[in-house]
Amino acid sequence: MIKLEKKQVKLVSILIAVIFIGSVVAIALTQTGNIATAASSSSVGTIDYQQAMSSHPDVQNLQGQMETAINDVKKEFDEKSAGMNDQEKADYYRQCQERLAQRQQELLDPIRNSVDAAIKKVADKRGLAVVIDKMAVIYGGQDITAEVISELGKK
Repeated sequence: MIKLEKKQVKLVSILIAVIFIGSVVAIALTQTGNIATAASSSSVGTIDYQQAMSSHPDVQNLQGQMETAINDVKKEFDEKSAGMNDQEKADYYRQCQERLAQRQQELLDPIRNSVDAAIKKVADKRGLAVVIDKMAVIYGGQDITAEVISELGKK
């Protein structure tokens, strides 16, 4: 009779294991179905952000302003560093670099804001919930780069 009970325990254990494995497989299949459905009706957009930024109408103006700022800082550095020792020159050079970086940021912010606004406008028009830089995407998503560049040209 003890052997019979062990067989029953074994049978019940196997039955529980089969039910558990079956439920895991069923959950996996339903989740995979949701992923496939989400991918086919994607609400994720992709954009080549670098291309959108470089296509902005004001980029040429920004490049000209940065070249002027670089030349001005270089001239100023050459004039003021003439009597400095190496350490003073290095410190002053770092200050000049920081000023140039700040100037570049000041010039880039309006362009970046304009590109971001165009991305939002195109994404809203298309009903996209998320827009990701194309460099971060391996597969999928709707490319909206051309539409964003077109939107930037309207301004």
